[in-house]
Amino acid sequence: MNPNKFNRIQQAARVRTKQEIQKEYEMTKLEKDQAMEASQQRKEEMKQREMNRKQNEKLSELESEAKEKAEYLLEKANAQRLEQEDEVKHINELILNAKCHAIRDAQILEKKSVKTEMEDEEKRLDTMMEIDRINAIQTQEEIEGLKKEQRYAGAVQIMKQIEQNAQDRLLEAEKKDQESQQMLKYLEKLQMEDLKDLERKHQEQLVMQQEIDQINQEHQIQKELRSEQEKLAEQKVIEYMKKKAEREAEYEEEQERIRREKEKEVAKLRALQERARDHQAEQDALRAKRNQEQAEREWRRKEQMEAEKKLRADEVMKRARTEQIQSKEHFMAVQAQRERLEFERVLKEQQRLLEKDKAKEEDAWKDRMQHADEVRRQIRNKEQLKISERNAFFEEGIKMEEEARQRRARLDEVKKKKLDELRKAGVPVKYCAEVERRINGPQGLVA
Repeated sequence: MNPNKFNRIQQAARVRTKQEIQKEYEMTKLEKDQAMEASQQRKEEMKQREMNRKQNEKLSELESEAKEKAEYLLEKANAQRLEQEDEVKHINELILNAKCHAIRDAQILEKKSVKTEMEDEEKRLDTMMEIDRINAIQTQEEIEGLKKEQRYAGAVQIMKQIEQNAQDRLLEAEKKDQESQQMLKYLEKLQMEDLKDLERKHQEQLVMQQEIDQINQEHQIQKELRSEQEKLAEQKVIEYMKKKAEREAEYEEEQERIRREKEKEVAKLRALQERARDHQAEQDALRAKRNQEQAEREWRRKEQMEAEKKLRADEVMKRARTEQIQSKEHFMAVQAQRERLEFERVLKEQQRLLEKDKAKEEDAWKDRMQHADEVRRQIRNKEQLKISERNAFFEEGIKMEEEARQRRARLDEVKKKKLDELRKAGVPVKYCAEVERRINGPQGLVA
């Protein structure tokens, strides 16, 4: 379709104010009165000139030129007046409606294409996220396996150390027994101070053994503490993923609710359009539908922006989870504290974004409701105004009955011309055929 014609259609579909409609009606009425007055005046002049011609038998060259000019102006005025006829207006309205339907079909196809692309992209992102999740689980399982192996290796090492210590203690005990036997024999020869010195050494050995036992106990406590920290970190990640899934489910439910409300509003507007009986009311309903479609495009734009924001937020969460998985390898106190702070920061940011998105959705919903109320109010006002205009138009139409035959011929020419223009504009054949059928229907154009 020609861009200029498309712009004219969009301009015609704009919802005008009551003052603009009143002003247009007054200008149309004034132009019509002026055209009728000029036509009547030219008719009188033509009659007078015809009488003069009959009297003088021949017209001068100047009079012939004036006659041709008068006929041209008369034909032009009749054409302009014909454009103000109900039938021509109805033809224009049918043509405009056909063009609008063609545009609407193109928009629906574009909407379906965009929706399909968005669904494919969503599926692709879901697949990527699922792959990332599986990879993360596999990585986590590998880490856990390594940790188990390390713990098992540590336990084996500890058991070996315990066995070695036990063997050492047995050897030490045997050695002590031997030394004791020797000592008993030797004590028989030594003095009491030698016995005290031997007892002191024995006490030092006991203290050393207690220190070794304490070190082993502290090592066991530290190992249990690290295990508990691992469990807490894993529990936090599980809770975080669960809450995120719940938030995403709530977001999807909210989007579905908004979509259903939007469809209800569109259905109401379409019902209003179907109840319109006269041509001007249908035109107003068409303009209201155009405004609603503009609101839908704006809503889709905002929805796409919200989807992009959600993707960016998910990317932030994904990076945060990756950092958490990487940082879990250390399991140190300082790193555990850092993970907790990062988790809380991301969680607060996500909560802030969700609250912000929710507030925007509520504001957008309120704006759509206010706009719909305003459209309905304008339609009611326009219906009342058009009734008055139609009554005034019918009263003035009585004066033009004597030109019905010529008007019908000109109207047929206008039909053919406008249908040709409609076909040349590239409007689909089915809409051209529908316009031609309604124009040439047995009930006439005022249907």
